[in-house]
Amino acid sequence: MNIPEVLTQRAKQLEAYYREHYEALAPLAAQCFLNTMETTVKQLEDGSYFVITGDIPAMWLRDSAAQVRPYVKYAKEDAALQSILEGVIDRQARMVCIDPYANAFNESANGASGGYLDETLENDHVWERKYEVDSLCAPLYLGYVYWKTTGIHRIFTERYKEMIQAILETFKVEQDHRNSPYFFRRRECVKTDTLPHQGKGRPVNVTGMTWSGFRPSDDCCTFGYLIPSNMMAVKALDYAAEICRECYRDEELARQCRELSEEIRDGIETYGVVHHPKHGDMYAYETDGFGNHVLMDDANSPSLLAMPYLGYCGKEDALYRNTRSFILSKDNPFYYEGSLAKGVGSPHTPEGYVWHIGIVMQALTSDSREEILACLDMLAKTHAGTNYMHESFQPSAPEEFTRPWFAWANTLFAELLDRLMEEGFFEKGAER
Repeated sequence: MNIPEVLTQRAKQLEAYYREHYEALAPLAAQCFLNTMETTVKQLEDGSYFVITGDIPAMWLRDSAAQVRPYVKYAKEDAALQSILEGVIDRQARMVCIDPYANAFNESANGASGGYLDETLENDHVWERKYEVDSLCAPLYLGYVYWKTTGIHRIFTERYKEMIQAILETFKVEQDHRNSPYFFRRRECVKTDTLPHQGKGRPVNVTGMTWSGFRPSDDCCTFGYLIPSNMMAVKALDYAAEICRECYRDEELARQCRELSEEIRDGIETYGVVHHPKHGDMYAYETDGFGNHVLMDDANSPSLLAMPYLGYCGKEDALYRNTRSFILSKDNPFYYEGSLAKGVGSPHTPEGYVWHIGIVMQALTSDSREEILACLDMLAKTHAGTNYMHESFQPSAPEEFTRPWFAWANTLFAELLDRLMEEGFFEKGAER
């Protein structure tokens, strides 16, 4: 892959900055920043671009959007980077139009998969058909930020509009999952890889929110209203409404997106808030709308920790502060501590393992200089000498880690380093 010059230059600036201000992070800065572009992006014959996650040869809608998002800010004056990002956006629109219930796709209609024994509606374009609300939100986030950053609206083709319509229709259907055509069962697998109740999931009440079969971790939801993904849907639909109004001049489609966003937000605030005896009023991770809740957070984004990063609320929002207090405590069943690091893990990985994405997101959503420095220290000490981020790691023995090639973690980490450099983080206070 030929790396656009603007990214090569930025990588050099990052390395130089951290060599001056935080030498332990300097060897990671450039190669984590370029990891997605160097190792996971491929141009296809039709001109679009295919982005794998790293060690899995498939394109996840969520991961691919997150992997290239930090590059968007450098695209305005660079035609080569524009071509790549617009190719990714177009590929995502094609994928959603093929099957809005799929989370990961093949490079071509080759029928490849992970060798799973799945019962669902099959399509040779689809690597995996786990329905995840955030998978449909990710292309809207990417298209919107690209438009707003570059001023370029040629990405909003008829196919992109078809994608918006498919997303809107799917979210509406899944407001009452009893009407859904979707089912998913996987045989000979762990319990979290399949949906109960003949592949339809546990019953849910009608709340205004939209149902999700699986979490961003690709683990099944316990209760079908996944609050962080619904929060992402609120903003994604707001973005879609603005795109429809300003770029397509379609006031009716914009109205439908806006109204659905309001319905989902109302559902979150009505059914997704619980009172915790220690942390006060806070958001649950999942609910079924019948009064049952899952109180936890998962390092995968969208997460509750990521609310400000996703644009759902500000860092000082009272419900967010209470929720954050819960997440970063042992009251969260997936918060772990070790001798070298502490942070949020996931039921998707071994018990006790912390995720680099979780530590990075903690820093990205913090206003505390002390907390951000503590996160940087943990990141600097836990890459196990590889100079790359990993999926998860044992916080007292970071050489024990999962997924040595996980581009999303590398790019999100680089986004943090880039943001701190841009803000003059180290110049504003004493050096380490």
